[in-house]
Amino acid sequence: MSRYRLYPTPEQAAGMETHCEQARFVWNLAREQHGWYRRWKGPAPNYFVQARQLTEARAEFDWLAHGSIIIQQQALKDFATAMANFSAGTHRHPGFRKKGRHEGFRVVAVKPSNVRRVNRRWSEVRVPKVGWVRFRRSRAVPDARSYRVTLDRSGRWHLGFAAVPEPIPAPGTGSVVGVDRGVAVSAALSTGELLSCPGLRSKEAERLRRLQRRLARAKPKSNRRAKLNVRIGRLRAREVGRRKDWAEKISTGLARRFDVIRVEDLRIRNMARSAKGTVVEPGRNVRQKAGLNRRILAHGWGVLVQRLEAKAPGRVEKVNPVFTSQRCSACAHVARENRESQAVFRCAACGYAGNADVNAARNIAAGHAVTALGRRRVAEACEPRTPHEAPPLLVGVE
Repeated sequence: MSRYRLYPTPEQAAGMETHCEQARFVWNLAREQHGWYRRWKGPAPNYFVQARQLTEARAEFDWLAHGSIIIQQQALKDFATAMANFSAGTHRHPGFRKKGRHEGFRVVAVKPSNVRRVNRRWSEVRVPKVGWVRFRRSRAVPDARSYRVTLDRSGRWHLGFAAVPEPIPAPGTGSVVGVDRGVAVSAALSTGELLSCPGLRSKEAERLRRLQRRLARAKPKSNRRAKLNVRIGRLRAREVGRRKDWAEKISTGLARRFDVIRVEDLRIRNMARSAKGTVVEPGRNVRQKAGLNRRILAHGWGVLVQRLEAKAPGRVEKVNPVFTSQRCSACAHVARENRESQAVFRCAACGYAGNADVNAARNIAAGHAVTALGRRRVAEACEPRTPHEAPPLLVGVE
């Protein structure tokens, strides 16, 4: 999706905020309606049934009737798509949209005449019931049939055209690279490069902590609390913007330099899950695990692989991460004591020493993978051996 910065006037911003409220209201109403249905009550209403109900609601309530039918119907379509993805098992169940966090709406059936160029730096897009809104022409505008307008927590408006960019062609050299993701080093390459995802600077992080302390003492629904949320949102948006920019640049560079890019097949959602447990079985080391979860998410593990798959389709391979950090990339000896510390790897068999993350990245580049059915081979690989007795590389054992 090609994303641009919108610069509406105060009147236009008020109109778009109304669109966001109506789209969020329609989505939450559809979500609540689905929550009442059970198997013994019959099938839940689909998009066509809810669209007819929306027409009846618009005839009864002027607040909805004054809005755009295109935006409200598209909110129902987006919810139907989310439910279909949930039924297919590819996404989580759609939840309720919250004010101040899920602000946006989608416009479909966009014609070429709905976007016009003002000059070299500026263009305008026609928003229903609002008019022509200026946006920064940071790059060429794609020919898209729909676009989405969003408002982040820092008060910035963005415009995203639904257009799939062209993939980056492979260099054709047959080169392969392995990428090991971590919390001390964001991404270590098998070439020896260590990449760090930028975050908030030390002064910015301290400012964020002070604002969060003030937010904890502010009264709910007060003007002071609203202002603090905006200031915190600006810092959070700056951090997210730097992470996305880093992921875009690194993924573009990897797609241009290498034919095959291999990464660990990590379940990031499970790894970043809270450890608080339940009332009956409370978790242990909850605060430590929460800090680790924040660091995992701050290093952009998921967005990096997501952008790699979009820019280099068919050239990204996911490798089973079993023993990639304990296996020697020189002699294939696998042992827990090989990993002396977080940064140091020293093989107990052949004496090879180097950076632990780079060693893991080289194992990933070699395609070291063991499936659940290869447990016997894993056990053999874990037995101490001399360097000349090292087992062959386990690739795709079924």
